[in-house]
Amino acid sequence: MLVVLLSFVYKCCGFNPLQDLETLLRRRRTIRVIGFDDAPFSRLNKSGKVCIAGVVCADTRFEGMVWGEVQQDGLDATEIICQLLLGKKFLPQLHILLLDGIAFGGFNIIDLPLLSQTLLLPCVTVMRRLPNLQAMQEAIQQLPQSTQRLQTLQHAGTIYQYPPFFFQVSGVSPEVTFAVLQRLTDRGKVPEALRLAHLIGAAVVKGESGKSA
Repeated sequence: MLVVLLSFVYKCCGFNPLQDLETLLRRRRTIRVIGFDDAPFSRLNKSGKVCIAGVVCADTRFEGMVWGEVQQDGLDATEIICQLLLGKKFLPQLHILLLDGIAFGGFNIIDLPLLSQTLLLPCVTVMRRLPNLQAMQEAIQQLPQSTQRLQTLQHAGTIYQYPPFFFQVSGVSPEVTFAVLQRLTDRGKVPEALRLAHLIGAAVVKGESGKSA
């Protein structure tokens, strides 16, 4: 309820951080992004909490971060991300939000269009490879409220292939998204905000970051 109320108030007051990303690209202006990834967790603890890190970057330069928790295999990931940003200092600065995959903490699936509409930001889920959707759907069907989860998964829409990126997007065209992802990636195929979120999450939970991000 709080998330919905804050979003409504911002819209009524004319607050809209949604920027024309195509214009920012053309003018070579800085793009501020937040990238979210979940930290390592034990899949044996089905009722546990999973930490998520949100790293803010100006292009590829680290500028800040947020930290939260979602329920493993829960239904609160979209709500928690909104709570971490609505009414907080980073949201007015942001031009785009990135997610490492469509689900955190197992199958806590993010409603991509709802996230974009609530935050008034283009939202993109970035994948390192094409997912096995059939396997995902079969696993989801073993969980409570599987119909709701499958509908949320479908809401994310088309998976676009713009090598080296695979992504789903709400709030901006795939062509502009691809150009933005290129700008936000220092090297390889992982935007820097997501790479840092992955490394920080692993370091906090395990005491050190992993070999890859």
